[in-house]
Amino acid sequence: MRLTEKGILKNIDWWLVASYIVLVFIGIVNIYASIHSTEVSSVFDPAGRSGKQFIWSIISIACAGLILFVINPRIYEGLSLPIYIGTVALLIAVIFLGTEVKGSRSWFELGPARFQPAELSKIATSLFLATVMSQFGFRIGRARDFISVAAIILVPMLIIIAQSETGSALVYAGFIFVLYREGLSGWLIFLAGMFIALFIITLTVSSYAAILALAVIVSLCDAAYTGSIRHWLKIYLPAFAALAGIPFLLDWLGSLTDNSEAVIKKIEPLYVLLAAGALAVPFILYKAYRTRKMFTLLAVGAFVLGIVLSFSTEFIFENVLQDHQRQRIEVLLGMKEDPTGVGYNVNQSMIAIGSGGLLGKGYLHGTQTTYGFVPEQSTDFIFCTVGEEWGFVGTTAVILIYVFLIGRIIIQAEGSREAFTRIYGYCVASCIFMHLFINIGMTIGLMPVIGIPLPFVSYGGSSLLAFTIMLFIFIALKSNENHNFT
Repeated sequence: MRLTEKGILKNIDWWLVASYIVLVFIGIVNIYASIHSTEVSSVFDPAGRSGKQFIWSIISIACAGLILFVINPRIYEGLSLPIYIGTVALLIAVIFLGTEVKGSRSWFELGPARFQPAELSKIATSLFLATVMSQFGFRIGRARDFISVAAIILVPMLIIIAQSETGSALVYAGFIFVLYREGLSGWLIFLAGMFIALFIITLTVSSYAAILALAVIVSLCDAAYTGSIRHWLKIYLPAFAALAGIPFLLDWLGSLTDNSEAVIKKIEPLYVLLAAGALAVPFILYKAYRTRKMFTLLAVGAFVLGIVLSFSTEFIFENVLQDHQRQRIEVLLGMKEDPTGVGYNVNQSMIAIGSGGLLGKGYLHGTQTTYGFVPEQSTDFIFCTVGEEWGFVGTTAVILIYVFLIGRIIIQAEGSREAFTRIYGYCVASCIFMHLFINIGMTIGLMPVIGIPLPFVSYGGSSLLAFTIMLFIFIALKSNENHNFT
């Protein structure tokens, strides 16, 4: 039974609503600050970005009202599959029918407005994940169930990558927090993080260093899990120390002769390492099989997979990633410097944030902001506007509001009596967290520039509307649940 308006108002989590309103307000005033000297003189002028964002905020609040007072929250679970299928169809259609913007064909033009299906796909994926994972008998540890949820996440993610929207696709990695909450082994998350580190070490140092580091970590984890740390210290540690010295030994031996054709100068350290691994792995596998140590077998499998990834890194980097993505990663990892090219945005953003000091330069008094030194300052780099004009205090306040919002969603989700609401709540929190982490990371040079908006704050109607719908669906689900159990 749908609640009366009085019952709905009573059960709404007003802390979440207040956090939302504050963030939207912060977004509008800072969007105006980023363009006031070049576009318009009034924050509400519809010709400027701040005025357009204000209009979108009214539309978003109207949608929030429909979600809270008109739409029955019980329909979401039943409609999650058709919503998901429809969104995937839109993601495919936009590749062929959409408008190309900055090298990415991911936008539909609807008259004066533009719409990005990738924003809605996060809502659809969250709803469908919650539906599938809340079914009776679902177990994330069972292969069939894990494959089903992995497919739900990967299908839209891969399509978005095909649109050249790597940033939007990266947000889907946040769903791993949802899977972990519902029982996914922490070892799998650790493994994913290890492979990312392996990719970075291979690019910045060498395959030799990456594979040796992988062997150390995998063997140490296996020793910790099987209770054989002493054995690891006695056998493995000296072996790894010896292998670490191989490149230096070969260099020294090579320096003893001037003959460029000497065999010692042609020996690659990596081949020595692989030969040592080829000798050790069969022995380790045989011993693990005899002693029924399944974790050791899995560890060896992870090690072999890591070797394949390390050897694939150069191919992926050179042939899969696009030029601008490759350049941004190179600048981020310090492989090259380009302060006037790819690194320009980040450098100017960091200058803006740093120049704000403790209390900032004052509203509408930011020089980096006023004179337009930071491109995309009202969208992807809106956080540097806050940093320059409101200083450390202002940026800390904004981050704390996000922390409160995400924390409140998680607390409400944990207190839910219905699995669907709990899982959906974690999906919402994960999406907001990933956007927050990546966006702020971009502005301070800790993440590559991949075009991720700051939720509720960055300029962009489709982003604001999508996050509003996502958040208020959760608020409506909790409001309805609170009424049913009071």
